[in-house]
Amino acid sequence: MKRMSNRAGNNSEWTLINRIKRSKASYIMMAPYFILFFFFTVLPVVISIVLSFTNFNVLEPPEFTGWANYIRLFLDDDIFKIAIKNTLVFAVITGPISYMMCLLFAWIINEFSGKVRAFLTLIFYVPSISGNAYVIWNLILKGDRYGILNGLLLDWGFINTPIVWMKTEKYVMLFLIIVQLWLSLGTGFLTFIAGLQTVDKSLYEAAAVDGIKNRWQELWYITLPAMKPQLLFGAVMQITQSFGIADVSIQLAGNPSVNYAGTTIVTHLMDYGSIRYEMGYASAIATILFLLMVGSNRLVQRILRKVGN
Repeated sequence: MKRMSNRAGNNSEWTLINRIKRSKASYIMMAPYFILFFFFTVLPVVISIVLSFTNFNVLEPPEFTGWANYIRLFLDDDIFKIAIKNTLVFAVITGPISYMMCLLFAWIINEFSGKVRAFLTLIFYVPSISGNAYVIWNLILKGDRYGILNGLLLDWGFINTPIVWMKTEKYVMLFLIIVQLWLSLGTGFLTFIAGLQTVDKSLYEAAAVDGIKNRWQELWYITLPAMKPQLLFGAVMQITQSFGIADVSIQLAGNPSVNYAGTTIVTHLMDYGSIRYEMGYASAIATILFLLMVGSNRLVQRILRKVGN
């Protein structure tokens, strides 16, 4: 039995080696990406996980502390509890909604002709890359009578005095979610546009012969299964975006926000990593965030496998 298992193992190794030799050119072309991916993604994640078990302040060598950072994180850090609650609220609300918005708008825009489609794609995509987005929303949510939202509500008689929107705890999360949804038509949106362009048009004709009766059935049985790679990539991007929310909170609500109403895991991580330089503790926060993202990604993959079935 041992000989057979060893022989099978050797055969698999030789098969891999032969496969690499046959596709040597492809592996050489992919090598730069793999090298960069390893050094700038895989290695930092591994180092962060290792540092999460240490006390490290950048100036002194890391000191191994075991599970101390995680015990402190879950038992003693009340702000982290608020941050993880806020992050989960963001992810649960903005993640699915923004994903469906990206898919819906991409599907609608794809129905237009070339130049119109390109123009509409630009219009929807620009907010996600515009550096002036936070300037616009700060003007809208300004806390005096000169703020656009306050001015409109005062003119219409809905309020008597201006509201300091982003310094009032009950409004902070609401407006952060609204702004995040407004900014969410980014890379995933472009991916869906590209995916819709690659669907073979002859599939729709064959589906009509097989009994597909309306556009919704076309979408579920033809379009979505044909663009599963793009759906998965868009899901990964939306998960990363939803759990990695920080800039919108810092720019609109400040850091720290009023009663930590806009604090997220990433803003908490930035506090300990780039302000206090408690890198071991910051690495523990980053590890928890990484595990949340990986778990969510696995869940989304399971759901997407059922599309079209």
